[in-house]
Amino acid sequence: MIRVFLVDDHEVVRRGVAALLDAEDDIEIVGEAGTAESAVARIPALKPDVAVLDVRLPDGSGVDVCREVRSRVPELACLMLTSYADEEALFNAVMAGAAGYVLKQIHGSDLVGAVRTVAAGQSLLDPRTTATMLQRLREQAGRKDPLAALTDQERHILELIGEGMTNRQIGDRMYLAEKTVKNYVSNLLSKLNMQRRTQVAALAARLKADQGEGGDRTGG
Repeated sequence: MIRVFLVDDHEVVRRGVAALLDAEDDIEIVGEAGTAESAVARIPALKPDVAVLDVRLPDGSGVDVCREVRSRVPELACLMLTSYADEEALFNAVMAGAAGYVLKQIHGSDLVGAVRTVAAGQSLLDPRTTATMLQRLREQAGRKDPLAALTDQERHILELIGEGMTNRQIGDRMYLAEKTVKNYVSNLLSKLNMQRRTQVAALAARLKADQGEGGDRTGG
């Protein structure tokens, strides 16, 4: 038997979903809540298998409820239910550990199937959604590491710019044509979202200083 807890501030919606799910032989509604506060208080005590959570609640977010209750009941599967597609809410839901995200326009049979899917420990995020999430995570990682998008050759040129070398001097050092170096520098500026060579030099100096501090700590 799959034990389900429903969270939605619209009573009509909540009752409709409850009736739909309760009609199934393998699903039991063990509790309901219309606010985030009530959900956070009741779900850990009841320990359902699945929590169906409305993304927007009058006193908070279903995403926050998901994060909070899963910290207390890690095995709980949260299925987010929302009126319209919202990429920001979807991303936050995934980061909070939600197992699935469906629109309220979903057919009744599909919602039943979604509950069964997440109860079985499977994810209900379609490939396109997953790809969007991974791309966003990569972008965030790139912002944390400004050099993440650079090739080894571009990183080397960045270092030489930091040493104050001209394109010709870099070309002589790396056995490249000056025009080739100029193309590398253009790519560098584009990938780092910079307009001027002096910005690249400043970044290189900062990174070198950071590495120097690291070397001092390790005795290098």
